[in-house]
Amino acid sequence: MIPINPLENIRVILSCPSHPGNIGAVARAMKTMGLESLYLVNPKSFPDKEAEVRSAGAWDILNNSKVCTNLNEALSGTTLAAAITARKRNISLDVFDPRKGAKRILNIATKSSVAIVFGTEISGLTKEEVNKCQLIIHIPANPEYSSLNLASAVQVITYELRMGLPYVAAHSPKSNELASHEEIELFYQHFENTMIHSGFLDPKNPKFLMQRIRRLYARTNLEKKEISILRGVLSSFKK
Repeated sequence: MIPINPLENIRVILSCPSHPGNIGAVARAMKTMGLESLYLVNPKSFPDKEAEVRSAGAWDILNNSKVCTNLNEALSGTTLAAAITARKRNISLDVFDPRKGAKRILNIATKSSVAIVFGTEISGLTKEEVNKCQLIIHIPANPEYSSLNLASAVQVITYELRMGLPYVAAHSPKSNELASHEEIELFYQHFENTMIHSGFLDPKNPKFLMQRIRRLYARTNLEKKEISILRGVLSSFKK
């Protein structure tokens, strides 16, 4: 059954925000579009009076926000994570514009928890952080001045999420229970250890092998049963 509001299943994650005012502005942007779940990974200053002032009354979001020590903790329990980034990468995930990305997110949010992940104001998301996500959303901007304020980026994405609600209500597909972030990460660790044990992967010279493996499986929405099958296959190699 589709929840009345899939936005309730979407969390906004800010990784290492450096300015408390931006946290408050993000809370305001979320509240105007109906999102309530805010996660902060190692914020430089929070709680902070400036965050309260810039939230313009979205104090409930600030007061209920969850502060985490790392991205894995913030992603706990989610089945899909979207990295919001403009940086070009050698080995990238599937890239969506905000409108198409919002529909993909909402489709999953009708059934389970989803995260949209934003990086620090100065340098954005790291390669390691992007690798923990399954897709990238890129906000088109003026190539001569593409710098977008953190709260503005959140506003763009949350606006598209809200505008996509009618489409998802009419087109949401049925599917089995999806694997959680923790289950997928354990699968990747199992996969990597198996390749090292077999001699296929040299841990001293891994190159981009695990990035490619992550990209391969990020193209699908892995289900719990599928993870169990794949890990069973990996385990059989050690017998």
